[in-house]
Amino acid sequence: MMGLMVSEETRTMTPPTVRSPAAHDAGKPGGASTRAWTMRLLVLGIVLSALNLRPAITSLGALLEEVRDGLGMSGSVAGLLTSVPPLCFAVFGVMAPRLARRFGAGAVVCAGMAAIATGLLVRPYAGGTAGFLAGSALALMGVAVSNVLMPVIVKHWFPDRVGSMTGLYSMALALGTALAAAVTVPLTDTLGGSWQTGLALWSGLAVAAVLPWLPFVRGRVTPPGAGEEAAGSTQTRGPASASVSAEHARGEAPRLRMARSRTAWALAVFFGLQATAAYITMGWMAQIFRDAGVPAGTAGLLLAVTMVMGVPLAFVIPRLATRLPHQGPIVLALGVCGLAGYSGLYLAPAAGAWAWAVLLGVANCAFPLALTMVGMRARTGPGVAQLSAFAQSTGYLISIPGPLLVGVLYQHSGGWGLPIALMSALMVPQMVVGFLAGRDRTVEDEAAR
Repeated sequence: MMGLMVSEETRTMTPPTVRSPAAHDAGKPGGASTRAWTMRLLVLGIVLSALNLRPAITSLGALLEEVRDGLGMSGSVAGLLTSVPPLCFAVFGVMAPRLARRFGAGAVVCAGMAAIATGLLVRPYAGGTAGFLAGSALALMGVAVSNVLMPVIVKHWFPDRVGSMTGLYSMALALGTALAAAVTVPLTDTLGGSWQTGLALWSGLAVAAVLPWLPFVRGRVTPPGAGEEAAGSTQTRGPASASVSAEHARGEAPRLRMARSRTAWALAVFFGLQATAAYITMGWMAQIFRDAGVPAGTAGLLLAVTMVMGVPLAFVIPRLATRLPHQGPIVLALGVCGLAGYSGLYLAPAAGAWAWAVLLGVANCAFPLALTMVGMRARTGPGVAQLSAFAQSTGYLISIPGPLLVGVLYQHSGGWGLPIALMSALMVPQMVVGFLAGRDRTVEDEAAR
């Protein structure tokens, strides 16, 4: 799942035009050399940014028990803390395109990395639960806007290498996710055992990610022109499409009533339920293993295994999905892996820990599948953009209560039986709505009715 989280939390949208000083220098003496260095700097910035998009979450999951003890945090409040990421993604991610149009995508990503660095540095030393939550929200705000804008920058600067750059970005994101889960506990022990130090050290990686973006802070972002594309579309399509193209020529996208589409709703609920499972896993899985007697360092490695499963499967699943007319069988296969993993956590969490970690990692790859289906369930570019915005914004709102409810059940039941039962129960409707969303239909046809 996390291997393609790059898009888990990004909206599909028409990329703005990103202009940098290097673009103006391309025709001048030495311009080619400047352009080459600009591209290298962009690649470095993209990779470093991707590495920073999940450590704020998975480093906390590895040290959640120490944080709870240190702040006197109840299970319910800890559940609230693990619900903060989807809340921030839903609230702040929507703001990213508007901020990019005003200040420039490079400037917003740079500010996002700075927000991550500041939030990660401040939150362990804020002096209480409220301050810790505020610092986490600041860091996750930076994650949210960067999530949305990074693929836009990739698409503009590397139009002929979108696949390879997205793969590089996805692998870096998965690596950062797994790395924070795997090494936070050992590094904390090495640095004296202070959980504050163990969490704050990840701010250094975010500071490093700020530097490559500084030359792009003064870049300008303007809406793209669509006149030529609209004219070409009008010649090859019927009257209805000609009307759509005319709207593009005026810089407008035809509005679809997504609430009328059953497929759009199925995708939104599927997206929300898979995000619920992902954030419960990132926030609580290490604690489940630790409570079962697994050492803290090993529990972090198990979480890392779950996260890193997204690297290979993020490439395989979308390619397989696009070759099938109905993606329902893939949804069901991933769901069965999830149910098997949760059953193992319930029956023998320590004895089969590595197997359960792998199975849940496979199940979490419902995320790249959801994004692939968004692209397949709409016929036009504007339709994909509107469906993506609807599915993701609605889905993130749906995912907010899940981690909180797990914390409440854990606190009041005194064990993991009820929380794991809840996770298993949520997998069933996820399989149902995912199967419905996988049918070969388009939201344009359903919205028109």
